[in-house]
Formats: sequence, structure tokens, C-alpha cells
Amino acid sequence: MTPRSNIRIDLIALLAACALFLSTIEYMIPKPIPFMRLGLANIPLIIALGIFSNREYFLLLLLKVLGQGLISGTIFSYIILFSLAGSVSSALIMLLIYTLFKEKVSRVGISIGGALGSTISQLLISRLILFKEATYVIAPLFLFSGLISSIILGFFAQRFIQKSRWYHSIKDLSI
Repeated sequence: MTPRSNIRIDLIALLAACALFLSTIEYMIPKPIPFMRLGLANIPLIIALGIFSNREYFLLLLLKVLGQGLISGTIFSYIILFSLAGSVSSALIMLLIYTLFKEKVSRVGISIGGALGSTISQLLISRLILFKEATYVIAPLFLFSGLISSIILGFFAQRFIQKSRWYHSIKDLSI
């Protein structure tokens, strides 16, 4: 392994650790409705756009999902399907938006796209295996809360990218 690839592995591990830390913090926050989450662990994924190759980005995503499953104790339950479906669809949409519209869409817009993709995929899974037709009752609340939290998370990620010297130093190492 080259020193450059070691640095990239360290960066993936660092951002995965940040995602797990944020996930742990999120589990301490009371939820008004079960399954409803703010998505704090997605901040490292939003920040990682443009730093990693697609393969490295999806490795970060996999570490996030598996880590969250371990932290929450859901890794061997059907609940992991919700996390996996939401995270994969969110990451795909965010990566697509970033790739196609780098200079035209802020991290807020990217975060909104990812949240909508995540929420819709989780609602589809919910309809298939859990709530059936009653999913339509909870859909507006989940879509609205996802929109609000994604705006806040996207704004935070955007400010971090704009102000962080650390981010700009690792951005220079990427691509």
C-alpha cells in the first residue's frame, strides 16, 4: 500500500467513526415516533462527497450501516433492512446529484435529495413488511420531518465545508 492509500483508508475510518459517534448521540435523543430519526450520521456522508471514489464512498456507507446496526442492536433483525434501504438509496441519490450538479446544488440540496430518497425507500419497505396500507398515514409526517432535518444537516455540512481548514487540506489529497 502506498502512503496515499493509507491516508485514504484513515480518512474513511475517521469519517466512519464520526458517523458512529453521531449515531450514538442520536440514539440518546428521545424520539416522538419510533423509527423517526434525524439522520445525524449522514453528515459524514454529505461531507465525503467529492473526497472519495465511488468505491470508497460506498465502503464508508457500509461501515455506517453496519456500525449503526451494532450500536442499536438491530444488525440481525429486519430493522437493518430499513437502515440499509434508506442509506443506500440516500447515498446513490446524493452521489448522483453531486456528480451531475456539483457547482449548481449546495449540500443543502444534496441532503434534501438524499433524505427524500431515504424516506421513500423506507416507506416502501414499511408498506411491504410492516404497516401495509397504514404506511400512507405516517408518510406525510416522515417526509416532512425528513425535509426539515435534511435542511439543517445540509446547512451544517455546507458551513463545515466552507469554514474547515481540515476539509480543504484533505480535499487537496483526494481525486
